[in-house]
Amino acid sequence: MNGGFRYLSQQDVAELGGADAQQAFDDICDVVTLMRRSETEMPAETHVTLLGDRGKTYALPAKVGGRFNAVGVKWTAHRPDADDGLPQSMPLTLINRADNGLPLGLVESSTLTASRTAAVSAIALRYAAPRKVRRVLLLGAGVQAMAHLDMLGQLFPDLDGVNWWHRRPQPSINNTTANLPWPVHEYTDLQQALALENDAILTCTSAAQPLIDADAIRPGRILIQVGYHEVSFAAIDRCTRVVVDLWGDFCETSAKSLFQMYRAGQFSTNHVDADLGNLLLDGWRPATDDSVYFSSFGLNVFDVALAARMLKCATECNAGTPLSLFPASYY
Repeated sequence: MNGGFRYLSQQDVAELGGADAQQAFDDICDVVTLMRRSETEMPAETHVTLLGDRGKTYALPAKVGGRFNAVGVKWTAHRPDADDGLPQSMPLTLINRADNGLPLGLVESSTLTASRTAAVSAIALRYAAPRKVRRVLLLGAGVQAMAHLDMLGQLFPDLDGVNWWHRRPQPSINNTTANLPWPVHEYTDLQQALALENDAILTCTSAAQPLIDADAIRPGRILIQVGYHEVSFAAIDRCTRVVVDLWGDFCETSAKSLFQMYRAGQFSTNHVDADLGNLLLDGWRPATDDSVYFSSFGLNVFDVALAARMLKCATECNAGTPLSLFPASYY
Protein backbone atom coordinates (compact mmCIF):
# COMPACT_ATOMS: atom_id res chain seq x y z
CA MET A 1 0.00 0.00 0.00
CA ASN A 2 1.64 3.23 -1.16
CA GLY A 3 0.68 6.85 -1.49
CA GLY A 4 1.17 8.52 1.91
CA PHE A 5 -1.43 9.41 4.52
CA ARG A 6 -5.09 10.11 3.61
CA TYR A 7 -8.30 11.11 5.29
CA LEU A 8 -11.47 9.46 3.98
CA SER A 9 -14.77 11.15 4.74
CA GLN A 10 -18.11 9.37 4.87
CA GLN A 11 -18.74 10.49 1.30
CA ASP A 12 -15.31 9.18 0.21
CA VAL A 13 -16.07 5.80 1.78
CA ALA A 14 -19.44 5.64 0.04
CA GLU A 15 -17.93 6.52 -3.35
CA LEU A 16 -15.20 3.90 -2.89
CA GLY A 17 -17.77 1.12 -2.30
CA GLY A 18 -17.78 1.02 1.48
CA ALA A 19 -21.40 -0.19 1.42
CA ASP A 20 -20.68 -3.07 -0.97
CA ALA A 21 -21.99 -6.11 0.89
CA GLN A 22 -20.08 -8.70 -1.14
CA GLN A 23 -16.72 -7.04 -0.55
CA ALA A 24 -17.45 -6.77 3.17
CA PHE A 25 -18.52 -10.43 3.21
CA ASP A 26 -15.26 -11.44 1.52
CA ASP A 27 -13.24 -9.33 3.95
CA ILE A 28 -14.87 -11.00 6.96
CA CYS A 29 -14.25 -14.47 5.55
CA ASP A 30 -10.57 -13.67 4.93
CA VAL A 31 -10.11 -12.19 8.41
CA VAL A 32 -11.68 -15.25 10.06
CA THR A 33 -9.14 -17.41 8.22
CA LEU A 34 -6.33 -15.11 9.40
CA MET A 35 -7.67 -15.37 12.96
CA ARG A 36 -7.43 -19.16 12.78
CA ARG A 37 -3.83 -18.83 11.55
CA SER A 38 -2.98 -16.49 14.45
CA GLU A 39 -2.25 -13.68 11.98
CA THR A 40 -4.42 -11.21 13.86
CA GLU A 41 -4.39 -9.55 17.26
CA MET A 42 -7.34 -8.04 19.09
CA PRO A 43 -6.50 -6.59 22.52
CA ALA A 44 -9.25 -5.68 24.92
CA GLU A 45 -11.07 -2.42 24.32
CA THR A 46 -10.67 0.53 26.64
CA HIS A 47 -12.95 3.48 27.21
CA VAL A 48 -13.27 6.85 28.91
CA THR A 49 -16.46 8.64 29.85
CA LEU A 50 -17.64 11.90 28.35
CA LEU A 51 -18.33 14.87 30.60
CA GLY A 52 -21.27 14.30 32.87
CA ASP A 53 -21.11 10.52 32.33
CA ARG A 54 -23.66 10.88 29.53
CA GLY A 55 -21.62 8.79 27.11
CA LYS A 56 -18.38 6.97 26.46
CA THR A 57 -15.56 6.94 23.97
CA TYR A 58 -14.11 3.55 23.06
CA ALA A 59 -10.68 2.63 21.71
CA LEU A 60 -10.67 -0.71 19.84
CA PRO A 61 -7.19 -1.76 18.65
CA ALA A 62 -6.41 -4.65 16.30
CA LYS A 63 -3.85 -6.05 13.87
CA VAL A 64 -4.72 -7.94 10.68
CA GLY A 65 -2.13 -9.62 8.47
CA GLY A 66 -2.52 -11.13 5.02
CA ARG A 67 -3.64 -8.83 2.21
CA PHE A 68 -4.66 -6.19 4.76
CA ASN A 69 -1.22 -5.67 6.38
CA ALA A 70 -2.77 -3.29 8.86
CA VAL A 71 -2.65 -2.31 12.49
CA GLY A 72 -5.09 0.25 13.76
CA VAL A 73 -7.54 1.52 16.29
CA LYS A 74 -11.21 2.31 15.94
CA TRP A 75 -12.14 5.29 18.10
CA THR A 76 -15.87 5.68 18.68
CA ALA A 77 -17.77 8.31 20.64
CA HIS A 78 -21.21 7.22 21.84
CA ARG A 79 -23.20 10.39 22.51
CA PRO A 80 -26.48 9.64 24.28
CA ASP A 81 -28.90 12.53 24.77
CA ALA A 82 -27.07 14.67 22.20
CA ASP A 83 -29.80 16.85 20.74
CA ASP A 84 -27.74 18.53 18.03
CA GLY A 85 -28.87 16.75 14.87
CA LEU A 86 -25.61 14.82 14.58
CA PRO A 87 -25.22 11.01 14.81
CA GLN A 88 -25.30 9.37 18.20
CA SER A 89 -22.27 7.24 17.32
CA MET A 90 -19.19 8.79 15.71
CA PRO A 91 -16.50 6.27 14.71
CA LEU A 92 -13.08 6.94 13.20
CA THR A 93 -10.45 4.32 12.35
CA LEU A 94 -6.73 5.10 12.24
CA ILE A 95 -4.64 2.68 10.16
CA ASN A 96 -0.88 2.01 10.07
CA ARG A 97 0.99 -0.56 8.05
CA ALA A 98 1.54 -3.71 10.11
CA ASP A 99 4.98 -4.46 8.63
CA ASN A 100 6.70 -1.14 9.30
CA GLY A 101 4.23 0.98 11.29
CA LEU A 102 3.92 3.82 8.81
CA PRO A 103 0.58 5.68 9.23
CA LEU A 104 -1.68 5.26 6.22
CA GLY A 105 -4.85 7.12 6.95
CA LEU A 106 -7.87 8.06 9.01
CA VAL A 107 -11.27 6.76 7.92
CA GLU A 108 -14.74 7.94 8.95
CA SER A 109 -16.19 4.54 9.75
CA SER A 110 -19.95 4.69 10.30
CA THR A 111 -20.64 3.11 6.89
CA LEU A 112 -17.96 0.46 7.41
CA THR A 113 -19.28 -0.41 10.88
CA ALA A 114 -22.73 -1.03 9.44
CA SER A 115 -21.32 -2.94 6.45
CA ARG A 116 -19.19 -5.33 8.48
CA THR A 117 -22.05 -5.98 10.91
CA ALA A 118 -24.44 -6.77 8.05
CA ALA A 119 -21.80 -9.00 6.44
CA VAL A 120 -21.53 -11.05 9.63
CA SER A 121 -25.31 -11.42 9.64
CA ALA A 122 -25.09 -12.61 6.03
CA ILE A 123 -22.67 -15.34 7.11
CA ALA A 124 -25.10 -16.38 9.84
CA LEU A 125 -28.02 -16.46 7.40
CA ARG A 126 -26.02 -18.50 4.91
CA TYR A 127 -24.37 -21.01 7.24
CA ALA A 128 -26.09 -20.99 10.65
CA ALA A 129 -29.75 -20.99 9.59
CA PRO A 130 -31.43 -24.36 10.11
CA ARG A 131 -33.20 -24.14 6.74
CA LYS A 132 -32.81 -22.15 3.56
CA VAL A 133 -33.94 -18.63 4.38
CA ARG A 134 -36.89 -17.54 2.24
CA ARG A 135 -38.54 -14.86 4.38
CA VAL A 136 -36.89 -12.47 6.84
CA LEU A 137 -38.30 -10.26 9.57
CA LEU A 138 -36.20 -7.12 10.10
CA LEU A 139 -36.69 -5.08 13.27
CA GLY A 140 -35.61 -1.43 13.33
CA ALA A 141 -35.05 1.46 10.93
CA GLY A 142 -31.75 2.96 12.09
CA VAL A 143 -28.32 2.78 10.45
CA GLN A 144 -27.83 -0.92 11.16
CA ALA A 145 -31.30 -1.88 10.01
CA MET A 146 -30.89 0.02 6.75
CA ALA A 147 -27.50 -1.60 6.15
CA HIS A 148 -29.07 -5.01 6.72
CA LEU A 149 -31.89 -4.24 4.31
CA ASP A 150 -29.31 -3.22 1.71
CA MET A 151 -27.24 -6.37 2.40
CA LEU A 152 -30.29 -8.58 1.95
CA GLY A 153 -30.99 -6.91 -1.38
CA GLN A 154 -27.42 -7.46 -2.56
CA LEU A 155 -26.66 -10.95 -1.24
CA PHE A 156 -30.10 -12.59 -0.98
CA PRO A 157 -31.99 -11.48 -4.12
CA ASP A 158 -33.96 -14.74 -4.24
CA LEU A 159 -35.84 -14.19 -0.97
CA ASP A 160 -39.62 -14.46 -1.15
CA GLY A 161 -39.83 -11.20 0.74
CA VAL A 162 -38.92 -9.18 3.82
CA ASN A 163 -41.25 -8.22 6.65
CA TRP A 164 -40.13 -4.97 8.26
CA TRP A 165 -41.18 -3.68 11.66
CA HIS A 166 -40.18 -0.15 12.61
CA ARG A 167 -41.41 2.99 14.33
CA ARG A 168 -40.02 5.50 11.83
CA PRO A 169 -42.57 7.81 10.15
CA GLN A 170 -43.54 6.62 6.71
CA PRO A 171 -42.46 9.72 4.73
CA SER A 172 -38.84 9.23 5.81
CA ILE A 173 -38.57 5.73 4.35
CA ASN A 174 -41.05 5.66 1.48
CA ASN A 175 -38.27 5.48 -1.14
CA THR A 176 -36.15 2.92 0.70
CA THR A 177 -37.67 -0.23 -0.77
CA ALA A 178 -38.20 0.90 -4.35
CA ASN A 179 -35.21 -0.87 -5.89
CA LEU A 180 -35.14 -4.03 -3.81
CA PRO A 181 -35.53 -7.35 -5.69
CA TRP A 182 -38.42 -8.66 -3.56
CA PRO A 183 -41.50 -7.23 -1.84
CA VAL A 184 -41.22 -5.55 1.56
CA HIS A 185 -44.20 -5.60 3.90
CA GLU A 186 -44.09 -3.00 6.67
CA TYR A 187 -45.60 -3.44 10.13
CA THR A 188 -46.09 -1.19 13.12
CA ASP A 189 -47.46 -3.96 15.38
CA LEU A 190 -44.51 -6.00 16.67
CA GLN A 191 -46.54 -8.99 17.81
CA GLN A 192 -48.26 -9.20 14.44
CA ALA A 193 -44.87 -9.17 12.71
CA LEU A 194 -43.42 -11.81 15.04
CA ALA A 195 -46.38 -14.11 14.41
CA LEU A 196 -45.58 -14.32 10.69
CA GLU A 197 -43.87 -17.34 9.13
CA ASN A 198 -40.34 -15.94 9.06
CA ASP A 199 -37.28 -18.16 8.63
CA ALA A 200 -35.04 -15.50 10.18
CA ILE A 201 -35.44 -12.55 12.54
CA LEU A 202 -32.86 -9.75 12.46
CA THR A 203 -33.00 -7.44 15.48
CA CYS A 204 -31.30 -4.14 14.59
CA THR A 205 -32.60 -1.75 17.23
CA SER A 206 -31.18 0.18 20.18
CA ALA A 207 -33.66 -1.41 22.61
CA ALA A 208 -32.50 -1.43 26.22
CA GLN A 209 -35.20 -3.96 27.16
CA PRO A 210 -36.01 -7.20 25.28
CA LEU A 211 -38.35 -7.11 22.31
CA ILE A 212 -38.08 -10.85 21.67
CA ASP A 213 -39.42 -13.39 24.15
CA ALA A 214 -39.53 -17.17 24.16
CA ASP A 215 -42.71 -17.39 22.10
CA ALA A 216 -40.81 -16.06 19.07
CA ILE A 217 -38.46 -19.07 19.08
CA ARG A 218 -39.50 -21.85 16.70
CA PRO A 219 -37.87 -24.93 15.13
CA GLY A 220 -36.20 -24.11 11.82
CA ARG A 221 -35.82 -20.39 12.61
CA ILE A 222 -32.68 -18.32 13.24
CA LEU A 223 -32.70 -15.23 15.44
CA ILE A 224 -29.80 -12.83 14.82
CA GLN A 225 -29.27 -10.19 17.49
CA VAL A 226 -27.41 -7.10 16.29
CA GLY A 227 -28.52 -4.52 18.87
CA TYR A 228 -28.00 -4.25 22.61
CA HIS A 229 -30.53 -6.01 24.83
CA GLU A 230 -33.29 -7.04 22.42
CA VAL A 231 -33.65 -10.71 23.39
CA SER A 232 -34.89 -12.09 26.71
CA PHE A 233 -32.99 -14.71 28.64
CA ALA A 234 -35.98 -17.03 28.25
CA ALA A 235 -35.79 -16.71 24.46
CA ILE A 236 -32.08 -17.53 24.41
CA ASP A 237 -32.67 -20.45 26.75
CA ARG A 238 -35.37 -21.87 24.47
CA CYS A 239 -33.04 -21.91 21.44
CA THR A 240 -31.45 -25.30 20.84
CA ARG A 241 -28.26 -23.80 19.37
CA VAL A 242 -26.27 -20.71 20.35
CA VAL A 243 -23.76 -19.27 17.88
CA VAL A 244 -21.53 -16.21 18.31
CA ASP A 245 -19.14 -14.26 16.11
CA LEU A 246 -16.60 -14.83 18.90
CA TRP A 247 -16.59 -15.39 22.63
CA GLY A 248 -14.05 -13.14 24.34
CA ASP A 249 -13.28 -11.12 27.44
CA PHE A 250 -15.92 -8.64 26.35
CA CYS A 251 -18.45 -11.05 27.85
CA GLU A 252 -17.59 -9.48 31.23
CA THR A 253 -18.71 -5.98 30.26
CA SER A 254 -20.88 -6.01 27.12
CA ALA A 255 -24.55 -5.03 27.37
CA LYS A 256 -25.50 -7.66 24.76
CA SER A 257 -28.27 -9.94 25.97
CA LEU A 258 -26.19 -13.13 25.88
CA PHE A 259 -23.38 -11.62 27.94
CA GLN A 260 -25.81 -10.16 30.47
CA MET A 261 -27.27 -13.65 30.76
CA TYR A 262 -23.79 -15.09 31.28
CA ARG A 263 -22.94 -12.60 34.02
CA ALA A 264 -26.27 -13.36 35.72
CA GLY A 265 -25.18 -16.99 35.99
CA GLN A 266 -27.90 -18.21 33.60
CA PHE A 267 -25.68 -19.12 30.64
CA SER A 268 -22.53 -21.23 30.51
CA THR A 269 -19.80 -20.95 27.87
CA ASN A 270 -20.23 -24.71 27.40
CA HIS A 271 -23.53 -23.93 25.71
CA VAL A 272 -21.89 -22.01 22.84
CA ASP A 273 -22.20 -24.35 19.86
CA ALA A 274 -20.16 -22.50 17.25
CA ASP A 275 -18.49 -19.26 16.22
CA LEU A 276 -17.60 -17.75 12.84
CA GLY A 277 -14.51 -19.94 12.54
CA ASN A 278 -16.59 -23.07 13.04
CA LEU A 279 -19.10 -21.88 10.44
CA LEU A 280 -16.61 -20.84 7.77
CA LEU A 281 -13.70 -23.23 8.32
CA ASP A 282 -15.04 -26.32 10.08
CA GLY A 283 -18.36 -26.80 8.32
CA TRP A 284 -20.51 -26.63 11.46
CA ARG A 285 -24.21 -26.59 10.62
CA PRO A 286 -27.41 -26.88 12.70
CA ALA A 287 -30.09 -29.50 12.15
CA THR A 288 -33.15 -28.50 10.17
CA ASP A 289 -35.36 -28.58 13.28
CA ASP A 290 -32.99 -26.56 15.45
CA SER A 291 -33.83 -23.08 16.66
CA VAL A 292 -30.68 -20.95 16.42
CA TYR A 293 -29.70 -17.82 18.31
CA PHE A 294 -26.79 -15.84 16.83
CA SER A 295 -25.23 -13.09 18.92
CA SER A 296 -23.29 -10.53 16.89
CA PHE A 297 -20.89 -8.58 19.11
CA GLY A 298 -18.83 -6.82 16.44
CA LEU A 299 -15.08 -7.43 16.20
CA ASN A 300 -12.51 -4.67 15.78
CA VAL A 301 -10.34 -6.87 13.55
CA PHE A 302 -13.12 -6.50 10.96
CA ASP A 303 -13.16 -2.70 11.36
CA VAL A 304 -9.42 -2.46 10.80
CA ALA A 305 -9.55 -4.79 7.79
CA LEU A 306 -12.33 -2.87 6.03
CA ALA A 307 -10.69 0.49 6.71
CA ALA A 308 -7.38 -0.84 5.34
CA ARG A 309 -9.13 -1.97 2.16
CA MET A 310 -10.73 1.44 1.77
CA LEU A 311 -7.36 3.18 2.10
CA LYS A 312 -5.76 0.84 -0.44
CA CYS A 313 -8.58 1.59 -2.87
CA ALA A 314 -8.27 5.32 -2.17
CA THR A 315 -4.57 5.21 -3.00
CA GLU A 316 -5.21 3.37 -6.24
CA CYS A 317 -7.97 5.84 -7.21
CA ASN A 318 -6.25 8.90 -5.75
CA ALA A 319 -9.34 9.54 -3.64
CA GLY A 320 -9.76 11.16 -0.27
CA THR A 321 -7.74 14.02 1.19
CA PRO A 322 -3.93 13.56 1.23
CA LEU A 323 -2.26 14.88 4.37
CA SER A 324 1.48 15.54 4.59
CA LEU A 325 2.95 13.63 7.51
CA PHE A 326 6.14 12.30 5.92
CA PRO A 327 7.83 12.65 2.53
CA ALA A 328 6.31 10.43 -0.17
CA SER A 329 9.59 8.52 -0.38
CA TYR A 330 8.86 6.97 3.04
CA TYR A 331 5.96 5.06 1.52
